[in-house]
Amino acid sequence: MTVVKVIFSVTGIYACFLTWGVLQERVSTTSYGESRSDRFKYFVFLNMIQSFMASIVAFLYLLITRKSILDNVNSKLFIKLIQVAFFGTIGSPFGYESLKHIDYPTMILGKSCKLVPVMLMSKILNRKTFPPHQYVVVFLITVGVSSFMLLQPISEKKKTMSSNSFYGILLLTTNLLIDGITNSKQDQIFEKFKITGQQMMFFMNLFCGLLMFIYLLSPINHELNNAIEFCMKYPKVLEDILFFSLCGALGQCFIFFTLMNFGSLFLVTVNVTRKLFTILLSIFWFEHQLNVEQWFAVLLVFSGIGLEAYNKLSVSSKKQLDEINKKKLAGKTL
Repeated sequence: MTVVKVIFSVTGIYACFLTWGVLQERVSTTSYGESRSDRFKYFVFLNMIQSFMASIVAFLYLLITRKSILDNVNSKLFIKLIQVAFFGTIGSPFGYESLKHIDYPTMILGKSCKLVPVMLMSKILNRKTFPPHQYVVVFLITVGVSSFMLLQPISEKKKTMSSNSFYGILLLTTNLLIDGITNSKQDQIFEKFKITGQQMMFFMNLFCGLLMFIYLLSPINHELNNAIEFCMKYPKVLEDILFFSLCGALGQCFIFFTLMNFGSLFLVTVNVTRKLFTILLSIFWFEHQLNVEQWFAVLLVFSGIGLEAYNKLSVSSKKQLDEINKKKLAGKTL
């Protein structure tokens, strides 16, 4: 059953977020008017719409499955959920801003090393201990993905990205630490409170959406008015935004299912390796070539994934064997 859940989780996340990535590029790069400057560039507004859409999808799921939104929900849980929503909301701006002040290799390393802050924050905030093999898995996947991405041919546009600055590194580090805090807080909620992944998805996205809406209502911020005016001027963008938000919401269903069943470290592993598998698919589809160093990097990643899969299967088999032995023992007692 564990293997089926893993396959279901990984397949769902890959399918939804590969499509989501294409839709994100369409929204951010399409010229909706005659001029190339007529592009949608209101990303706090876009994230707010996506959060509310995800909250609606989670609500509908709970409604269809006849589960109450307020099951096992109390004031302590609300405070925890608001904290997670706050960290989830403020993390992205640090990441986006850091891209203006770091070079391409640093950006790749930052994206590839997300497993490290998740593990670090889980140890600091949750006092969580990890088995020795998991440190090896994190090392293999982090080094493998980083090496593979850094060995990719760099386009001229990427070569002209900003050089590193202390400010950029600080922003990137802050973004990674906030992501680690967010994931460890989510693990903490599932451990302490008996709520479902869809309940967390509903409340977290609702609070994230409300926080962004409050930010957009600020008198010094004109993004909300500008975004509404753009949508009224170019109605086609609304269709793209809705498809983008719906795809992200469906992807979040798989994310929170994975988070509830396997924890944040496994979830981040899936997300970190997604980029590598996307590139591998492109390479095989279009018959591109990899150099020896890149194949070695791929081998490292698959070694890490294989080690984690082997340990999960071993744990699952041990549990099934224990259950069988308990039933046999119960039969003998009778």
